[in-house]
Amino acid sequence: MNADDQTGLYLLTPPKIDLAVFSDRLKSVLDTGAIDCLQLRLKDISDDDVRKAIDAILPLCSDRDIPLILNDRPDIAKKSGCDGVHIGEDDTGYDEARAIMGDEHIVGVSCYDSRHRAMELGEKGADYVAFGAFYPTQTKEAKTSVTPEILEIWTTFTTVPCVAIGGITAENLGPIVAAGADFIAVTAGVWNHPDGPEAGAKAIKLAIATAFDDL
Repeated sequence: MNADDQTGLYLLTPPKIDLAVFSDRLKSVLDTGAIDCLQLRLKDISDDDVRKAIDAILPLCSDRDIPLILNDRPDIAKKSGCDGVHIGEDDTGYDEARAIMGDEHIVGVSCYDSRHRAMELGEKGADYVAFGAFYPTQTKEAKTSVTPEILEIWTTFTTVPCVAIGGITAENLGPIVAAGADFIAVTAGVWNHPDGPEAGAKAIKLAIATAFDDL
């Protein structure tokens, strides 16, 4: 999970998908070259359907050297060949997730507005910490609201990569990139873009590349 020196685009899937249609749509988005990491985040579906989605999506990511991270389920992630897992405060605990995934796989953690939680899990070996929500979001109910200052403080004291999430679009990401986010996590900003998800991905990548131009 490496975006070199530039902030990376960490794309989350919509929580509900029609796999047959979505696979082709996702392929087009990945082919833009704008995506640095993909999280499969599906809600209220069976384990079998999660596995089917992984079977369809993992080859698309692997062929383009894009890590596939599964939300919440380290047991399925490991057995299905995902590159990693993302866990929230109410999901599988970090220690258990790491034991399942092993050191060679990515384990990322949601830390909301808590630098304490981030520091604690970063010291344990989390591969990245995610802060947010930075802006109002309709994708999921945000537990907390944070400002870019949390990223500035975090990047001053540690090298553990940080992900910014929550209502981020091409129009509002500038201060977050300037504050030091290693990755920008986006759902609606890509999938709900008025000109299509391919245009959404390209717009966000361009906004990241030009974030410092007006500062």
